[in-house]
Amino acid sequence: MWRYQAVLPPATPVTLGEGFTPMLPSREYPNVFIKDEGLNPTGSFKARGLSAAVTMARHFGVKKLAIPSAGNAAGALAAYAAAAGLEAHIFMPKDVPAANRIECDYYGARVNLIDGLISDCAQKVADLKQSDTWDKDGWFDVSTTKEPYRVEGKKTMGYEVAEQLGWKLPQGIIYPTGGGVGLLGMWKAFDEMEALGWISSERPKMITVQSAGCAPVVRAWEEGKSSVEMWTNASTLASGLRVPKPYGDYLILEILRKSKGQAVAATDEELLEATRHWAKVEGIFAAPEGAACLVAYRKLRATGFFQPEDKVVLFNTGTGLKYLDVLDTDVARAPSPAKSKPPARQIGGIIGPY
Repeated sequence: MWRYQAVLPPATPVTLGEGFTPMLPSREYPNVFIKDEGLNPTGSFKARGLSAAVTMARHFGVKKLAIPSAGNAAGALAAYAAAAGLEAHIFMPKDVPAANRIECDYYGARVNLIDGLISDCAQKVADLKQSDTWDKDGWFDVSTTKEPYRVEGKKTMGYEVAEQLGWKLPQGIIYPTGGGVGLLGMWKAFDEMEALGWISSERPKMITVQSAGCAPVVRAWEEGKSSVEMWTNASTLASGLRVPKPYGDYLILEILRKSKGQAVAATDEELLEATRHWAKVEGIFAAPEGAACLVAYRKLRATGFFQPEDKVVLFNTGTGLKYLDVLDTDVARAPSPAKSKPPARQIGGIIGPY
């Protein structure tokens, strides 16, 4: 992604080779492309944001980075902090999936297992920030939308979409939305590219897809609201979508309105089916969050929102390898909505304060 260094914050990059992931034409749907972020160094799009954030942390002399997480952001921070020679302090629920806990441990991060949910982990970081040693010891909070550089890294997805499609944006982009930083970053990239004279003023319809078990943006969109209310009793197997109230909620909804986009929900059963379908048909082992884009595209084609000739980009935000403990269950192998639901993970992606 640092091929775009001229439009990124000026500093010596901390890089593991992230970015410029493949834009794969769908074998099933003409004019559909799958942007496979699961091929980033740490297995998800989070590598982009944390590469930029850690780069700037080192540049400004930060010594210790703290993040509440139970997923891909934790692994990405741990990896880039290791590459930068900085301390990473991860605050995770005790029931964190093995893949995320193990990778953080091997990267040398200080993993703090918390008895509670991701919101309790965020509270631990908030408490730490009030301590006398926070500033003195060079600590910094790199939570979602708590600093300006993760969005800078993620905006490179927008630059890549344009470049890989010949500097002409598609008619639509479908993006799985938890915290929503990727959506914010791409929209920022489009404005920058227009100012540079690289693209026209036309914008793709931006589509947010969330889990039906945690869909605060979808509910707010359907109710015509400008901000979201916290989703209670959130439950979904797609941990990256288990964000009851994204911190940048009003910005996400504004982008959907400006782009004449949509917000779509997918059930866990639909996520599982789409995950298996993409693997069999496209050869892409996606995380359930990414497979949610296929669910959304099907629904929007069925309603006529998208036509067969519309060029649409679907984002797979992570690899399914992070979900082996979830996908290797009897329910996941043979989902049956009438009989039972997939096991819910009592954890999630980054959750902002509320």
